[in-house]
This record gives sequence, C-alpha cells and structure tokens, in this order.
Amino acid sequence: MKKSIAVIAYDPFAGKAYAEQVRQVFGNRVIVRNYSTMDGSFANMEACDLYMASTDALDAMGDPGRYIPAGAQRMELLVTYRKEAIRILQEFPKGITALYVNITEMMAREAVTQLEQLGVTHLKFILYAPGSALSETPEIAVTPDEERYVPAGVTRVINLGQRTCSSDTMIEAALRLGYDDLLEAAEFKEYLDSVCANTYYFDRMLDRSGRLESQFDILMEVLDQGVIAINEHGEIYAINKAAHDITRIPPGRGIGQMGQELFPYIPFQQCLREVEETPPQVVRVAGNMVAVYVRPVMRRDICVGGVAILQQFNEMERRQNELRGQLMNKGQGHRAKYCFDDVIGSSPAIIKTKKILEKMAGTESPVLLIGETGTGKELFAHSVHNASRRRTQPFVAINCGAMPENLLESELFGYEEGAFTGAKKGGRPGLFEFAHQGTLFLDEVEGMSPALQVKLLRVLQEREIMRVGGNQIIHVDVRIVAATNEELERKVADGTFRRDLYYRLNALPVLIPPLRSRGGDVFDLLEDFRMRMGGIFQLSDEVKKIFCEYHWPGNIRELHNVVDYLNYTGNQVITRADLPPFFGNGSQPDPPAAVKEAPHLDEESDQTFVFSPKAPSKTERILLEIIYETNREGKCIGRDGLLSEARRRNVILSQPQVRKVLGGLEQKGYVIISRGRGGSKITEKGINWIMQFI
Repeated sequence: MKKSIAVIAYDPFAGKAYAEQVRQVFGNRVIVRNYSTMDGSFANMEACDLYMASTDALDAMGDPGRYIPAGAQRMELLVTYRKEAIRILQEFPKGITALYVNITEMMAREAVTQLEQLGVTHLKFILYAPGSALSETPEIAVTPDEERYVPAGVTRVINLGQRTCSSDTMIEAALRLGYDDLLEAAEFKEYLDSVCANTYYFDRMLDRSGRLESQFDILMEVLDQGVIAINEHGEIYAINKAAHDITRIPPGRGIGQMGQELFPYIPFQQCLREVEETPPQVVRVAGNMVAVYVRPVMRRDICVGGVAILQQFNEMERRQNELRGQLMNKGQGHRAKYCFDDVIGSSPAIIKTKKILEKMAGTESPVLLIGETGTGKELFAHSVHNASRRRTQPFVAINCGAMPENLLESELFGYEEGAFTGAKKGGRPGLFEFAHQGTLFLDEVEGMSPALQVKLLRVLQEREIMRVGGNQIIHVDVRIVAATNEELERKVADGTFRRDLYYRLNALPVLIPPLRSRGGDVFDLLEDFRMRMGGIFQLSDEVKKIFCEYHWPGNIRELHNVVDYLNYTGNQVITRADLPPFFGNGSQPDPPAAVKEAPHLDEESDQTFVFSPKAPSKTERILLEIIYETNREGKCIGRDGLLSEARRRNVILSQPQVRKVLGGLEQKGYVIISRGRGGSKITEKGINWIMQFI
C-alpha cells in the first residue's frame, strides 16, 4: 500500500513546488498532497502517514495540534537553494546592490541569511515584500520565483526558482516512512547532488550502514541496551555507556582492542565467521544474568563487522517473559492450528454449525460463539480464522475470565514505560498490536469488567487503542471472535454487560451444539480420542446405551476425560462396572435447568423448542405460574420481569428461551402476549391446564 505525505506551506505556489520535489524523489511509492495556510486549505487536510510543514506554515497555524492528528508523524520542512542558483549569484561582481523580493519581509530576511551561510556574501541585498517602503529602487531584483511582487522600475529580474526541500528533510522523510533503501537510489543521490548541503553531514547519512562511526555513536548512547561494535577484523570501534555499565569495563577502555579477547563470553568470531546473527544466550556478567547476541553488519553483501546487544535479564523481566510465553502458547504461537476439517462429527447439528461458520468466516464482522463449557469453541475460533482472508496473519487468543482486570487490560492494550510499578522499561505492546491484520479470540468475554468493556467497544468502533499510561493513538486492524458459555442477554438484562458492546459482538452469533445434541458424534469422538491415546478397549452394548442417554454436562472435555479413564481399566470390553464413579449404576445426573430447556438443531428445522402436548415442561410450568400469580395481583408481566422472577426461583433462562416458550404457549391458547410494554396474560384455558400440574 502506498504511503501518503502532506506538504504544508504558507504560500500555495511554494507548496505545489515542494510537493512536486517530494514526488520527484519518492516516485510512485507515495501519494503527495499539498496544502497552504494562506488559502486555508490546511484546515481540511486528509489523514496522511507523514506531515511535512514549512517553518512559516507552522507559525501561521499557531497550534498545529488542531489540524494534525495526535500521534501522527510530523516534521519541519526545511528549504535550501539549488547549486545552480548559487552559481548564478556568484557570477555577479562584488558590491552590487540588489533587491531581494519575497512574499513577506520575514521570509526575505531568512532567505538572504541562508544565502550568506552558503557563501553569497559579496552582494548587498535590500529586503522587499508587498507593501514595503523603498528609499531607492535598484536595477536588479533577485527572487525565489516571486516575480509577481517585483516593484515597477526594476530593469532586471534574476529568478532563482522556488527554494527546494533540503537534503536532510528528504532523508528524514525517507527514514520516517521506512524507505531506508531509497537513500542508495540513483534518483535520490541525483537530487542531493543538485541542492546545497553540508557535504560531510549527508555523506555520513548516506554511508551510515558502513562503519557506523560518529552518528551511530551518538544514537546508541540513548539506548538502554548495551551495544558493542566491531569491525571486520574483530576490533572494537564503538561501545556505549550501557555496555560499560553492564560489563563493568571502565569508560574509555575497550576501543581498539580485540572484542573476543576483552569479552570472551560474546561470540564475535562466530558472527564474523558464519555471517549470521548468533542465537540469543544468557550469560553471567559481573554477577548478573545478561542476554547476549551478535548481529553482522553488511555492506553490499560484504560483512564489515558486527554489533553485540547486551541486556540485563533480571527477575522482573523473567516473570514478564514467562507470562508472555504462556500467552503465546495460548495463542498457539500467534498462529491458528485448526481448521473445519479438524472438527469431528457427522451429526446434522455439527454439520449445520460448520456450514454457518464457513460462510461467516468470509466476512469481517465479529463472530460470537455461544456454547457450554467443553463444546470446542476455541477450535471453531481457530477454524474461522483459517477460513478467512486473514489466515496468513496472526491469531491471538486470551481467556478474559482467567485474569484480574488490571493485568488483562495491560495484556490487551499494552503499556508504556512507568505506567505502573513493575512496568518493563520501554513499555510493551499489547495483544491487539500483536494481532494487527489478524484475529483476536476473546474467550469467556463475559468475564470482562465494565471498564474494559468500554475500551473494547472503542476498539470495535474506532479501530484505535491507547496503551496503559500512554497518550498516543495506535491504529489496529483486528477481527474479533468472542466466546461465552453464559447467556450474554441475561448479563445485559441484569446490567453486568454493556448493551451496546453486546450488539457489536453479537453481529454474527452462532450456537455451538452441546454433545448431547450430536447423537452418534459421541462415538466418533470417543474413537478419535481412543486412537490418539493408544487405547485398545471396546464398549459393550450396555455402555453404548448409557453413553447415548447420558447428558454429558462437561461435553467433549468430559468425554475426553472418560476415554482417558477407560484406558487405565485394563479391560478390552468396557462394562457398566468399568465406568467412572459419577456414572454410578448407569443412571444419569439431571442437567441444569438451562440445559434441560436448551434449543437443539435437527436436519429439517432451525433452532426450536419441543413442547409436550400433555404435561408442561419445567420452563412452561414456571413461566405460566409466574404469569398466573402476577395476573391475580391485577398486573401484567413482560419478558424482563419473567427473567428476573425465574432467576429468583433458581431457574436460569435467556431472552430467546423466554420468547420461544411464550410463543409456543400463545399458539396453544394458554397466554395472550401484548406487543410493546403490555406484557403477558394467562387465559382461562391456560389456568385450567396449569392447575392440573401444580
């Protein structure tokens, strides 16, 4: 993708000239837009990757922060003369008086001062701008392409052309945009040769990848890491203060000595010999554990030395690396491991779920996976990522319910140095930044605190984050896949989960079917687990029947544990007596209330509830009792009231469950549902029906 540059000048003519110069140097790598403070176009600038503003434009803007986004890269656009312009002026005889014409006197003064710095000191200049008073009118006028302001009476005009962007301006812009290779391009060198500059300074910039001399020495002093640089012979030519502190080598010592002899624990010779970065290793230096590696310095495919990086490996950093390693393992090394082919099962319920998610994977909307614990929600999250256009980008997973609020915030959003006690020096990027252009899987999203819910909502709306303790906005492009084993609608109803965030996450909701709804998949999964564990047992017909009737409250995870248990019985044919203790004599435990009334999938229909034509289900009976008792008090009751009262009676329901059950009761003629806030009323038929079972 092309990067964009905003060129901002005071005068619109100058702005167009500067923009054209930038296009000449950067070519088709960038999109260049020019703006002016004189014509007011700067007030409506488009978002750009880099803002280059001239000194007079910055002065005219007053507060650049009002017009340039916070956190955006911006730099001062410095100008100079082309060498050809200086050559023309140097041909004039010494002592000639000339009028220097510019748009303002201040700009004219600055331009003449720069001419004097470049060696044009033999001419006498009179400053002139529109409206200036003249005591005399010289015959010659010099102007940087501002001929329209030359006063009448001047017989000869020397137009030097618009001043051009200086070499250091172009170099800084290239480095800021990450176009380091441009500094070696022929077009770039040609431009630098055409403008006046400090040759020594720019030669150092263009040759900075060579010996890493004076400029590198200055830069590495600001690093908190130790840096030791050697040439191709292994001699040390640079060592920063941090390296002196870490190695306890006195300041001033080391330059000119052989690196391998002075620091035998640093693999300088290995790096020069293999011309490859050495693997990081931890060594003890002056009583401290130090992480060390050496990187070769290349110049046109030739190794001209190496740079050793040393960093103290203290206990705090060790704990942070340990936690980061756990997160990396949770996120499978930032790569998704599974795809839809890894989902075992051929039941109508699981086939339909896979088909729905395969279609959703092709979109960019958030996906919400709803399912009981152990149903394989993370496996489906991996599969959605691997079926999306983001499959080659990172996949990062985190369990929101497993971390304290402050730790979860710093892991998701990162933090700046000094944000809190124990914060790593230099700060740390968060998982949103790790997942940039990829997918972030938020498991147990219902575990987020209200404060974090607000921050997550902003990310979904604005695609922007701010690190803990930071003040810069960071753009992120992340797709969210969330998972919950609780009814989020219930949490929204009782106020523990934000309604606006719920609707953002609930763009593409999918119910992951529990194992009890997947029929013969139980035995397909069991066989897969048995083979992976190396088991040789078989199930008796009696046990197969028990497994078919069992509700599997722990779902696939529970089945995996059962298979693991059966492997250790030592029996080739599993009977009822071999089952784990919780199976008892083959009877099955009652599932939770929410499980009993859970929706199921079949091959011919969408999600639906099955109602008994005779005795009411527990959910039907509870809701009818509540409506009946409320009506006796002369009141009506809506779905929210039904949810609250059912919860008080230790029956956990969701909005969809209540809506489905009420719809079925209305079809049978047992209740009348008023639209809006009217609530529900029980009919005489409903009273007679429910009284049979109370």
